[in-house]
Amino acid sequence: MTAEDVLAELRRHANPKNVEGMARFGISSDGTLGISLPTLRAIAKRCARDHALALALWDSGIHEAKHVAVMVEDPKTVTKKQLESWVRDLDSWDVCDGFSWGFVDRTPHGYDLAMKWSRSKREFVKRAAFATMAGLAVHDKKAPDEQLLQFLPVIRCEAGDDRNFVRKAANWALRQIGKRNLACNKAAIATAEQIRADGTKSGRWIAADALRELRSEAVQARLEAAASASAGGKARSRHSAK
Repeated sequence: MTAEDVLAELRRHANPKNVEGMARFGISSDGTLGISLPTLRAIAKRCARDHALALALWDSGIHEAKHVAVMVEDPKTVTKKQLESWVRDLDSWDVCDGFSWGFVDRTPHGYDLAMKWSRSKREFVKRAAFATMAGLAVHDKKAPDEQLLQFLPVIRCEAGDDRNFVRKAANWALRQIGKRNLACNKAAIATAEQIRADGTKSGRWIAADALRELRSEAVQARLEAAASASAGGKARSRHSAK
């Protein structure tokens, strides 16, 4: 499909009533057609990975076209320069999260950009940093704990930012890191306690919400079970090696 084909199809699915509802959930109305994510995914599925198509869709300025652009761009070959350009265009939390979670976190640049963007003064750039951290904690299964634990001091440092979309993303990153395994859980809980002790209004909310989940019976039981299964697997491997 060409960019013109995709844009024409997006316009055919436009639903102005949905735009009003999306606005109530904090989604920008600028250039928004009111199309559901399942429909956008179905359109993207009919497109191959296509760098030129992704650029054209993003540059169209249409909200939903940006979603599709992220879906058709190749995270393995996208350049850091392009990601830096795209992140500056973000003006809505849903595109921000689609861009960060499942895309930036799957690129070779996720860790570097998450650290860099966390220092930005721009609300959605900063949200992108923490959404990328959350995505890395979930999707980068092979990363050593140290790669994720480096984010905890950053989350603590920025926890005083009381902008809604920033604090929620910082909380998201903290919780996802803390749900990765028992060691990360312990470190994330310690960070949450430090954030709470720092005493900022947004920090107290971030910490309280994270601690409630990270200390919950459900999370602790799942992490204990995963640790036991991992230990059992290693023991069987050692036995087989003999």
